[in-house]
Amino acid sequence: MNPGDRVRVDRADRTYEGVLLPSSTDDHLVVKLEGGYNVGVDREGADVELLEEDVYEIDGDTAGEEGSVSEIEFDDELPTISLISTGGTIASTVDYRTGAVTAQFDAEDVLRAVPDLAGRANYRGRVVANILSENMEPPLWQDLARAVSEEIEAGADGVVVMHGTDTMQYSASALAFMLETPVPIVFTGSQRSADRPSSDNVMNAVSAVEAAKSDCAEVLVCMHASESDDVCALHRGTRVRKNHTSRRDAFETVGAEPLGEVEYETEEITFRREYQQRGETDLELRDALESDVELLKFTPGMDPAFLDVVEGAAGLVIEGTGLGHVHTDLIPRIEELIEDGTTVVMTSQCLEGRVCDRVYDTGRDLLEGGVIEAGDTLPGTAKVKLMWALEHSEDVEEAMGTSLDGEIQERSVPWE
Repeated sequence: MNPGDRVRVDRADRTYEGVLLPSSTDDHLVVKLEGGYNVGVDREGADVELLEEDVYEIDGDTAGEEGSVSEIEFDDELPTISLISTGGTIASTVDYRTGAVTAQFDAEDVLRAVPDLAGRANYRGRVVANILSENMEPPLWQDLARAVSEEIEAGADGVVVMHGTDTMQYSASALAFMLETPVPIVFTGSQRSADRPSSDNVMNAVSAVEAAKSDCAEVLVCMHASESDDVCALHRGTRVRKNHTSRRDAFETVGAEPLGEVEYETEEITFRREYQQRGETDLELRDALESDVELLKFTPGMDPAFLDVVEGAAGLVIEGTGLGHVHTDLIPRIEELIEDGTTVVMTSQCLEGRVCDRVYDTGRDLLEGGVIEAGDTLPGTAKVKLMWALEHSEDVEEAMGTSLDGEIQERSVPWE
């Protein structure tokens, strides 16, 4: 009995029939059912009957190994879009003949998984990493930025980065700061895997490619705008946040409407605000990052000893309450950190609005101690920005208070 065989599995008064898939453990069988779903069955106590051998071939193709590059036949009339994979749900392709689900990824894999992409562009496929997005780290942001830069230098008219959704907002912010780009760089992913009937991978991928062909030469995040399969929102990479664990429309632009949207059926792209236009700037890569930066959320009753963990760090971003406050007992320890060379930046836990430490005594004490205000920069974005600013800015305080890539809005007002 081998992967690719058709089997019937009986266990605990349940019967499963389908194609046997590779399993990551010896303790479980994985079967692709006729309805399209995979089921895992504990081998212990299972009665397995082989119905047919070698129904489908499941091989060990290595096209999706890190660093690999692929391309398909070019049409001179079409733009060239680079598809870069870092892993995540959207980079997992499903062969519905075999039922196999794999994270291997190249240009051909993408077209097999999303046939609707065919004829929209020429594609180059490139693998930078093959990881769960929670395992993303600053060195991989740098690898990704370099790969994107190389693809643009090689003539790509746009870049689509396929990324796990959990940390997509951090990676999008990182590339926004590290790259000046003359073409669109569009992050996309999927909340639900391709073997699920409710998967969002096709619409997100198609809309991302259309956005990558547009005139908006910024770092964008393209994901479902609602639970319906009608519109994808285009979020500015430095203003987006994942606000739901599982909904297909999990991503939101904080403090404003999305920068634009893609109508799935008509392929029409609409932008609501000004943006950097294609070709307005030359490609520039500034990918140095100070990795010794932490993000700390203040909560009532927090022991000042928590700040000992970041002693000696290059930078610290604090999520304060309201306008940017912490308990007064923490202020002396924060001042000590600053005196010892740690750059401390204040953001707010509130989803909207900006910090303003000039209103209350606590805020004034923080400012006098050397804490830097970050306006209405999102806390995660502020961490990435501080990592970048410590390497590239002569005046970090000025940089953190200035909107470099749309991360700070001119006004913090309700938009709905």
